[in-house]
Amino acid sequence: MELKPTMLQERIATLDILRGISLLGILLVNMFAFYLPMPYIDLASWFTTPSDIVWQQNLDIYVQSSFYPLFAMLFGYGLAMQWRKAQSREQNFYAIGLRRLSVLFVFGLLHAVLIWWGDILMVYAFCGVFLVLLLRLHPIWLLSIGIMISGVMQAFMLFVVGYINFNTKIDEYLDITSVEQAITAYGTGSWVDAFMQRLTDLSFQAGIGMWFVALFTILPFMLIGAAASKWRLVERARELKWLWLALAVAGLAIGIFIKSSPIMFTRTYLLDYLKVYIGGPILAVGYTGLIVLLCLLPVVPKLLSPFAKIGRMSFTMYILQSVIGTCLFYQFGFGLYGKVNVATGVLIAVSIIIVQMIVAEIWLAKWQQGPLEALWRKLTYKTKTKVS
Repeated sequence: MELKPTMLQERIATLDILRGISLLGILLVNMFAFYLPMPYIDLASWFTTPSDIVWQQNLDIYVQSSFYPLFAMLFGYGLAMQWRKAQSREQNFYAIGLRRLSVLFVFGLLHAVLIWWGDILMVYAFCGVFLVLLLRLHPIWLLSIGIMISGVMQAFMLFVVGYINFNTKIDEYLDITSVEQAITAYGTGSWVDAFMQRLTDLSFQAGIGMWFVALFTILPFMLIGAAASKWRLVERARELKWLWLALAVAGLAIGIFIKSSPIMFTRTYLLDYLKVYIGGPILAVGYTGLIVLLCLLPVVPKLLSPFAKIGRMSFTMYILQSVIGTCLFYQFGFGLYGKVNVATGVLIAVSIIIVQMIVAEIWLAKWQQGPLEALWRKLTYKTKTKVS
């Protein structure tokens, strides 16, 4: 029997809603990289206008470093669902899973080289290979390995931070030469200038160290998501509502406190590290718990159906966000690079999401999946894609 992709009737609305909301969070963070010379600046000290500082701080607390762990957990959850389905049909998932990830990696590479340097698809595909190799394990082992890998990194990094000195105030980072080059290329240059700068930024972003670090910062969340999938925690949400309530309350309270610490107190290397690598993932769990609980109310999935629609097309929508972002901010488009404040950036991000909701509503009224999802499916399963 041939392994087949997930059909529409097999989808879980809560997972699609989580994906859609994650896309909004990821876009709010990525906006900085679309219109500012990231990664050559320290974002927390870049802005000087009081309103910009307040907006950036709020994004830092409630959005930054909390939605990539959520999306990574959802990636692991979905991959484990496919593995479970293959097991129930006594099919070999590994060949098709690895081919699926290989296709995703190619898509990510094209995205990074031709559209935007901040691609995350290649990293997900890379870490996904290790996840596929571990999917046979019992969920308790997946959870334990994920926590262990993350714990090793935390211990090592806290040692490094402790060596620097826990209470050392952070030096403001600014690579002025690279900043000027990026502003010139993206803000006033041609498509070729932007392309060459994109390669430079990509070499900075996707260095050897990034792939190694990803195994300790992305893979653990995929493993945790896979464990949750094998336990069917979302499907059994009503039965496990007290677990989700505990995760929501604890995750929101602890996550927001830790992420607020560098702002409430003196910003040190320790507090900044805890904000990103401890507070961010904890808040992601809190958000997940809150959304899962809300989706138990019959009216909520209907109200959040626009998020579910873009969640069903998350691959297409992610790439579309990059296309729109570069066209808005680079000189070969509308040339808004470096010319918007943080509040305007948030407004643009929300506007893009609303446009994507409309596009998804229209598209899915005729087809079952997004165009890139259909192409990904066709290349993965090597069959003619039926989308209508």
